Amino acid sequence: MTAPKSDFIWMDGKLVPWDQANVHVLTHTLHYGTGVFEGIRCYKTNKGSAVFRHREHIERLFASAKILGYAIPYSVDEVMKAVRETIKANNLEECYIRPIAFLGTENRGLNPKGLSVHLSIAVWPWGKYLGDEAAQHGIRVCISSFTRHHPNITMSKAKATGIYINSVLAKQDAVRNGYDEAVLLDPFGNVAEGSGENLFVIRNGRIKTPPAVSILEGITRDSIMRLAEDAGIPLVEQFFPRDELYIADEVFLTGTAAEVTPVREVDNRPVGKGSVGPVTQKLHDLFFDALRGKNQKYAAWLDIL
Repeated sequence: MTAPKSDFIWMDGKLVPWDQANVHVLTHTLHYGTGVFEGIRCYKTNKGSAVFRHREHIERLFASAKILGYAIPYSVDEVMKAVRETIKANNLEECYIRPIAFLGTENRGLNPKGLSVHLSIAVWPWGKYLGDEAAQHGIRVCISSFTRHHPNITMSKAKATGIYINSVLAKQDAVRNGYDEAVLLDPFGNVAEGSGENLFVIRNGRIKTPPAVSILEGITRDSIMRLAEDAGIPLVEQFFPRDELYIADEVFLTGTAAEVTPVREVDNRPVGKGSVGPVTQKLHDLFFDALRGKNQKYAAWLDIL
């Protein structure tokens, strides 16, 4: 299977052909995982193509770099302008957007002091991350044998490349065992998140989601929390153990790539009736109304190109 691609990638201020967007093999980030990145989506709306929660994503990119101890050599506004430029250059109405900052080749050791900071932005057409059937029928997940990071081992507020080896191991293990996705526990045995998604559980009409301690502060997660509040659906950030998933009425995952994905089964146990639940469906519909520009209350979430 060939991954989707587009015509141009923005690199350090210039648009270059996709196949020429190359990085030296001795870049520090390749060896030590010191890159920071974002996953963003551009959607076709009733007012044209729009980047969803654009500024929040780019601000998180800058925050991730700050946590790792370096500065991106552009402003937030300059990077947002570059994202728009890259989408337009590739003539895409809808796409996935991947900005990544990475360190140069000036030093071979662990210490990143003095290394140059580079930035690239790639865009490409990308459909449902967990498959076209996922939103309609839900997915099967398992509790992973891999544990989410302790907040003092790696810093969970940073969306850093090296941290994601934990996600890769959990994801490939789940798929090898016949599941669609993995759910990781935190170091204390509480539910944390999916390999690349935040998690919500619904029981007796009330939503719970883990606090942002060992998990990434997801922007889609924040969107769902705000939509739930505005819809009058009770929601709390609270730690809970894995067996709460087994007795939940509904479970769903959120993320830029995954959007809102219902879970129909956890560790071979059906969630609720084993189908998409009413609260999940309602939040899914509210979310898509917002990103398609159908609800003016959330118009500020859309950066129209």
